Amino acid sequence: MTIRYLHTMVRVKDLEASKAFYELLGLVETRRMDSEQGRFTLVFMAPPGQEECPVELTYNWDGDEGLPSDSRHFGHLAYEVDDIYAMCRHLQDNGVTINRPPRDGRMAFVRSPDNISVELLQKGEAQPPAEPWASMGNTGHW
Repeated sequence: MTIRYLHTMVRVKDLEASKAFYELLGLVETRRMDSEQGRFTLVFMAPPGQEECPVELTYNWDGDEGLPSDSRHFGHLAYEVDDIYAMCRHLQDNGVTINRPPRDGRMAFVRSPDNISVELLQKGEAQPPAEPWASMGNTGHW
């Protein structure tokens, strides 16, 4: 018996804000499905060339009343990046919260508009500590 990763689903409150966040990470929309009967939209986004590794953004047209309002119980998504400092600077310059700065040159956590933690890991070896990141404390929890 084999098992294969399909996708990770996260509920989003503002589809356009969430889509813009994942685009800042470098993901692109690979598929979309609107369900009139179910009154929801599914948007699948993945890194270019890795369409087999999507995150599914689920947007309920009528809101999510009755569902947990804090998505922190989800855990996190994780993506490898070529330059963790450049990615964190890009995200911060675009108003994204950096929950755990890349002080060690290896790992950072950022937060989506829906309070989803996204772990960023430096590809290969950790970069040397660099300012302003090296002296930053945590700005939140991940």
